Amino acid sequence: MASTATDYLINESEGTPVPLYLFRSDDFATWLKQQEPQLRAWVAAQGFTAEPGSSCVLPGDDGVAMALAARGEPGDPFAYGELPLTLPPLDYLLAGDLNDDAVSSVMLGWAFGAYSFQRYRKEEKKRARLIVPSGGAAEEALQLAQAIYLVRDLINTPAGDLGPEELAEAARSLAEEYGGECRVLTGDELLSEGYPAVHAVGRAASRAPRMIELSWGQEGPLVALVGKGVCFDSGGLDLKPAAGMKLMKKDMGGAAQVLGLAKAVMACGLPLRLSVLVPAVENAVSGDAFRPLDVLETRKGLTVEVGNTDAEGRLILCDALARASELWPDVILDYATLTGAARVALGTELPALFCNNDRLAEQLLAAGMEEHDPLWRMPLHQPYKPHFKSSVADLNNIADHSFGGAIIAALFLEAFVAADRPWAHVDLMAWNTKAGPGRPVGGEAMGMRAAFAYLKRLSGAS
Repeated sequence: MASTATDYLINESEGTPVPLYLFRSDDFATWLKQQEPQLRAWVAAQGFTAEPGSSCVLPGDDGVAMALAARGEPGDPFAYGELPLTLPPLDYLLAGDLNDDAVSSVMLGWAFGAYSFQRYRKEEKKRARLIVPSGGAAEEALQLAQAIYLVRDLINTPAGDLGPEELAEAARSLAEEYGGECRVLTGDELLSEGYPAVHAVGRAASRAPRMIELSWGQEGPLVALVGKGVCFDSGGLDLKPAAGMKLMKKDMGGAAQVLGLAKAVMACGLPLRLSVLVPAVENAVSGDAFRPLDVLETRKGLTVEVGNTDAEGRLILCDALARASELWPDVILDYATLTGAARVALGTELPALFCNNDRLAEQLLAAGMEEHDPLWRMPLHQPYKPHFKSSVADLNNIADHSFGGAIIAALFLEAFVAADRPWAHVDLMAWNTKAGPGRPVGGEAMGMRAAFAYLKRLSGAS
């Protein structure tokens, strides 16, 4: 059974919780001078000086009397990501004068650090638990933590257990839980309903492709969230090498992210209208697979020559983005594990942001900095458009050279977005390649808290 954030963020303890005090180094030095020599000696023996990421416990007559930890920068949850693992596995209660933002950061960091993927094996290591208040900012932090657990769980689940059908079921479950509606088109329904590119990419797999549309909300700005849902990417007939396939269960990370973001918006009741669009496929190899140099129809009416079957994510996204534009939303946000070029440019931890609207880009970047969930803007450099021209179709899905791959992919997507709709495209890794505080190896939400903060402001709920 999967763990949830409420396993580690609890409302009350069965026993007496341990008070947990947070200090900055200067404040701690002042506090320590006022304590008894025995306590100062104990702290010195543990080497605690309130440096970032550090913690210690102080003994009492019946066990642990209190715990001390370093206080992070405002808005930085990862400063607390080690606490549930390094503190003794007891129940803790935040003590001292903390504002809502500080409490929210501790809660999020605690939940991020406590997470483990437990579908196939039970995690033996016990985690410390944090007693949290109810309502207000604490409730929002809890819901955001739960949403990120959903993202991580979906990405971590292997493709054998999470295909297009299971991704659709995840969307249906969210719609049912929060009073939304979910429509799923399957297999040849995609052709009759106007999603030919999604059908072409997914038709070779034994599990039929799907177009998932989750709708929620009755008031406020209309937000279209689009996520790449390639549940496994073999590369198609342009087959990936074994090393290239190793992490391809995460190629639906964009879909996981928009479902998690939608969950957070719905759980917090933001006054928004959501349309979540997820084209869900497997890029497989069979006699029915789409081929290099095939020409595909798209929902927008543009034709696309297939320069490479391993550039399939942009092919399914183009139909979904065309559908999003038809809804005439106030903003379109899409998330996709789209290019290795973005990882070469920015590394695995920093998502690339492409945006056709400077104001939207500035708001997302600012939210990312405030939330310690950064994005880095890259250009939609229009002079590169000729590089994906085709001699037989309107467009080719790859460029005529290997340079600027992330920009080329974003420009390709832009061709399917209505020109007057604010649109942001985030090219992300969706995976922690190494462990860090609050960031276990595995599936990860990247830029999602930034998007939630932006949507909160857009809704007027801030």
